[in-house]
Amino acid sequence: MSLNYTPTIKDWLSLLLLILLWGTSFMFTAVSLQSFSPVAIVSLRVLIAAVILTFFMYIKGWRLPLAPLAWAVFLLLGIMGNLLPFLLISTGQKDISSGITGLLMAFMPLATMILAHYFVSGESLNRFKVLGFLLGITGVVIVLWPSLVGAHSNLLSGLLILFATFSYAINAILVRRLPSYNPVVTAAGVMIISSLVIVPFWLWQGLPWQQSYSLTSSLSMLWLGIGPTALATILLFSVIGSAGPTFLSYINYVIPIVAYFTGALLLGEAIEWHSLAAMIFIIVGIALTRKRVPIK
Repeated sequence: MSLNYTPTIKDWLSLLLLILLWGTSFMFTAVSLQSFSPVAIVSLRVLIAAVILTFFMYIKGWRLPLAPLAWAVFLLLGIMGNLLPFLLISTGQKDISSGITGLLMAFMPLATMILAHYFVSGESLNRFKVLGFLLGITGVVIVLWPSLVGAHSNLLSGLLILFATFSYAINAILVRRLPSYNPVVTAAGVMIISSLVIVPFWLWQGLPWQQSYSLTSSLSMLWLGIGPTALATILLFSVIGSAGPTFLSYINYVIPIVAYFTGALLLGEAIEWHSLAAMIFIIVGIALTRKRVPIK
């Protein structure tokens, strides 16, 4: 079977929508944090997505597996790909702007590349990948430097965001090594079991019926579950199936730019020269890792 993909107009539009969904998700998280706790945000994101993805799955005629192994896989992917990174990001964003969060999250493909070298056959490092990784690390240091040398108290929050990139990277490796199922079925199963893990804890710890929530934060929270979590998951698998994973990788160059400037334009976050420099380092680093080493 040929692996040559030719992206269509629909693929490009889907890619653009994915970029907008994921690139603006940090902004909506910042707005949601005005009323919701990090645990509440994680709980509602996975719960809303679980309902939508399960409904979509049944419309398509697919069904959830009954095998315990499948649900063990879903649980592992749910922890590493949803619960842990969502919680780390939401907690980190209490002290860090949505734009800076987007810049730090751009480190994810570089972290995945390093882990893949050790855990995925055929994914060896080369000089371009190493140089790209070093540029990416330089960008991260530039982002965090004010916290390292100044009186800022958000270094821990920045590190939480960075840990989230490694959680996503580990999840990407697990997806390639664990038994595979229909992608949408997997996504629905992951969201269902993630909800079963986190929602009871939120209800017990957060007592949401005793809290008050602003309309803006509530609408933002609702959209986080519908758009960047559920709809983006459906689009993700559609684009991969139609145009291939390499085409999808283009989003890594654009999402940090969208995240940074939507935070600045819509939330009034500061645009700082060192952050722009960090963005350039990280994006160039990602681009270098895509460069092929000539075969002699």
